[in-house]
Amino acid sequence: MSGQKEQWGSRWGFIAAAMGMAIGTGNIWRFPRVAAANGGGPFLIAWTVALFVWAIPLLMGEMVMGRKTGLGTIGAFRDFVGRKFAWMGTWIAAVCLAIMFYYSVVMGWCMKYFTLAVSGVFKPNMGTETTEAIWNTFTTTPSQTIFFHFVAMLIAGIIIYKGVNEGIEKASKIMIPTLFILLIVAVIRSVTLPGAEKGLEYLFSPKLYMLKNPKIWLEAFTQAAWSTGAGWGFIITYAVYTKKKEDIAGNCMIMGFGNNVGSLIAALTILPAIFALSPNQAFIDQAITSNNTGLAFIYLAQLLPTMPAGRILAAMFFLAMSIAALSSLLPMIEVGVRNLMDMGMTRKKATVAIATLGFVCGIPSAYSLDFLNNQDFVLGIGLLVSGLFVAFALIKYGLEEARNKVINTAWSDIKIGKWWSICIRLFPVLFVILTGWWMWQAVGWYPDSWWKPFEVYSPGTIVFQFTILIGLALILNNWLANKIGKGRDITQGKSGEER
Repeated sequence: MSGQKEQWGSRWGFIAAAMGMAIGTGNIWRFPRVAAANGGGPFLIAWTVALFVWAIPLLMGEMVMGRKTGLGTIGAFRDFVGRKFAWMGTWIAAVCLAIMFYYSVVMGWCMKYFTLAVSGVFKPNMGTETTEAIWNTFTTTPSQTIFFHFVAMLIAGIIIYKGVNEGIEKASKIMIPTLFILLIVAVIRSVTLPGAEKGLEYLFSPKLYMLKNPKIWLEAFTQAAWSTGAGWGFIITYAVYTKKKEDIAGNCMIMGFGNNVGSLIAALTILPAIFALSPNQAFIDQAITSNNTGLAFIYLAQLLPTMPAGRILAAMFFLAMSIAALSSLLPMIEVGVRNLMDMGMTRKKATVAIATLGFVCGIPSAYSLDFLNNQDFVLGIGLLVSGLFVAFALIKYGLEEARNKVINTAWSDIKIGKWWSICIRLFPVLFVILTGWWMWQAVGWYPDSWWKPFEVYSPGTIVFQFTILIGLALILNNWLANKIGKGRDITQGKSGEER
């Protein structure tokens, strides 16, 4: 099988790459906003519960599938569940690649704003109207958005082209420590601002009575599902390159905690700064309730330059966002590359094919914010479906079999109890609750036209796009199952041994 000899050089290299996968722009711009909009402290409690009930169990499940089969998402489902279910692996790969198309555009935004910050465009005392005008001018200039999208895909493509050791691992070992250093420096400056304690109090005040609000729990589970990369197919792919004696439970715990620590550091940077620097309570409320792009590119672009050494801090913040975006873009590309390699293509040819596809198919999102927002909305639900498929695969394989013989090995530092099996069995219920909630919200946004397939946030657009994607995956099921090369012999896993 092409590329089978590739392997992570060290456990730290794998963990750095996996943490880079998890820590993306969603941690830096989405998490602080969602945490603040849901009361701060109670959201943190619910979000921590979601880490153990949803994210970590799914990460472990993906790692089981990748290690047992030695194949990307399509081959993993073919060999782990049965060839008639290969279409589920196709779905996961397709959703991941579709996210890659617009995620590269988002990375381009971060790089553009880094250049603006370095060149001193953001100045103290700029009003919201000015930073909003900068944002609107940039996003309505296709030559700019497409150019930075191209640069983002080019950088990520070059890293993937170099392979697991020389590309992903080396880049991750540099990016992840750099990202944490940048964020920690920003945290120190933010929490020492006069008035920053109001943001800290808001973030960490427990407000236990608010835990009765189901919306907080739904938002927390949604954030955990989307920000850790659980169910995306990333860890199925990265697990292919792990060594035989790899601690699945320990690694996934580190990934999950690393993701949450990164999110908390981002919140400790952003919320104290908003509370300390905002001219009035109305401004704070606007910043917190704005969308993700509004918070980062309009409000923070306005507030950061007002700090002492604000120009440097603004540049550091957007550099951190660029690094976070790149570290998450890499596994999106690798998911596609690994599946093509399983079909016999070389890494170099597969990388050129996927990177070219990513650039071309990302142009609509670079051209239109409405198109990008539609894809973000639809594919967010698509990720929940991907997680459901992974849970289905694990249940069909045998949860206790996987837990006792694949996760709890002689070399595992952490032994996992039956809570893991229980959590995986709960996934269908959680999926129905989360998906139903989002659909219900969307119906409320479009009470008269919720069924229309070309509304940005309608349930109709979800059903329309999902029908096409599932239909194609089913039609191509046998062809793709035949194209994928031989993986590891998972039947040997029944005795706890691997080839």
